[in-house]
Amino acid sequence: MSSTTGRFLYYYKIPLGTLGFIDENDALTHILFPNSVIPDGAVIRETPLIRQAFAEISEYLSGDRETFDLPLAPKGTPFQEKVWQALQTIPYGQTISYQELARRVDKPTATRAVGMANHHNPLPIVIPCHRVVGKNGSLTGYAGGLDLKRYLLALESRQHILL
Repeated sequence: MSSTTGRFLYYYKIPLGTLGFIDENDALTHILFPNSVIPDGAVIRETPLIRQAFAEISEYLSGDRETFDLPLAPKGTPFQEKVWQALQTIPYGQTISYQELARRVDKPTATRAVGMANHHNPLPIVIPCHRVVGKNGSLTGYAGGLDLKRYLLALESRQHILL
């Protein structure tokens, strides 16, 4: 892959809506849902990494990919980054509770803080925050909406669901 210096943003339409991808210095930093805030300073330009990210997301959504091979560089607080690293250990097709996620980051009483870190995940789908559910298995919050969360979980469990 060629070296790309700067912050580049490009959008693609997919069956679920429009997704934006941000490549910053050859690492994916954001995947944007339609209601996402666009980080300052991004130049609209498709890059090889953005094309790769779109291809991998497309393969994932068609059921042909379970993991991603993308260089990631999410930026957050040390606590957020720890939560985002823990999210990446949740296997495809499985879910855990916010309480379990808090335990995994050594903050067993910090379920609300874990929920907020989940909410601020800049790389949804690739960093699978959709795999975190309420203690009783209920679907709770998702930046892309609960219908999309339900769809992604059904996709991973090989169930068919329409949005």
